[in-house]
Amino acid sequence: MSRGWLVAALGVWSCAACAQSIDAPALKAGDSWTVAETTEAGQQGYSRKEEVITVERVDSDDMLVSVKEDGSNQAPTEKMVGRDWSRSRDINGKQETINRPLAFPLRDGKKWTVDYTELNPNRMHTRETFHSEYVVTGWEDVQVPAGTFKALKIEAQGQWTADLAPAIIHGSGAAVTPGDVSMASQSVRITPHTISGRLYKAFWYVPEQKRFVKSVEEYYSTKGVRSQRFTEELTASKLAG
Repeated sequence: MSRGWLVAALGVWSCAACAQSIDAPALKAGDSWTVAETTEAGQQGYSRKEEVITVERVDSDDMLVSVKEDGSNQAPTEKMVGRDWSRSRDINGKQETINRPLAFPLRDGKKWTVDYTELNPNRMHTRETFHSEYVVTGWEDVQVPAGTFKALKIEAQGQWTADLAPAIIHGSGAAVTPGDVSMASQSVRITPHTISGRLYKAFWYVPEQKRFVKSVEEYYSTKGVRSQRFTEELTASKLAG
């Protein structure tokens, strides 16, 4: 067998493998991943930490995972997540999915959406709505601290909107003139109106690792300026047999 023929054959096999539908992984109690999490807020805020995520129990649709900061003496936090690593929380008295990075079976070009609306999430907003459109964009190599992997990339584009609550904001300041300092105050009235911004997410899923090895979530202000970015990268894993 010539080397050229072998290379061509391997290339065809690789493309065929990439075209396959990817089923949900066989998650097991004891599966563990160490990830580096970076949080960026505005232009100045930055923090980084490493966490260990361990599967404690697997049910038909959900699983219990423990999350503990690497090297910490504090007890881990236990939380329920979907077997597709989706996250849910209480929205208006009902558990709603707020993030669904994976939708098995995965295949190139597959699409799904996540929508939710929350009433009175804080004193400034009477309503917040999030809309995300996910799509599997294909296979690519991704490098993280744990190594280089061939991953199936999922991207999400979306929008958030918020209805501002009526409010009056009071402020004061000093007016300085030669030989005189006086205080001035003013009030700004906020009338109810709707504002909006964009969001972007990306996940690199590696079947052999049973989850994504990298994720990026970004949120943009009404002026299109990035206000927050959350990045997660795999540094090590220990998977049950």
